[in-house]
Amino acid sequence: MYYYIYESLIGPLCLVEEDQKLIECSFGTNGKGVLKETEFLKGVIKELQEYFNHQRTSFTIPINPSGTHFQKKVWQALTTIPYGETRTYKEIAIQAGNEKACRAVGMANHNNPIAIIVPCHRVIGTSGKMVGYAGGLDKKETLLNLENNDKKRGK
Repeated sequence: MYYYIYESLIGPLCLVEEDQKLIECSFGTNGKGVLKETEFLKGVIKELQEYFNHQRTSFTIPINPSGTHFQKKVWQALTTIPYGETRTYKEIAIQAGNEKACRAVGMANHNNPIAIIVPCHRVIGTSGKMVGYAGGLDKKETLLNLENNDKKRGK
């Protein structure tokens, strides 16, 4: 297991690789394993840089998030939210197979180990308000603004 700290537009991101798959992209500098910028992690950084530079709207990085069956269903549903769009917790709950699991979707979002690439920042409250984000609402707002501005420009 290897990790590397990438200084992104929204602060440091800790990227963790295991068996040529990304298992974590989290806010901060607490890594697991050996600190090393592997070729795989260089590829992750390249895709993240392209995203932040308005050159990428989806990711091709192999991922392997660790979680419960329900969490994985939620995280899979998150990856279907198109760039520059949002969904409500209820819409994700329905997609994950349990309309009444809005709070559980919120907890799955909170526990998402692969921020940005598994785009939990695209989930909003039913009222349309930004609610909750493990990295802080300021980061969520920055990410949504980045995507929305691109969408307005036709990217």
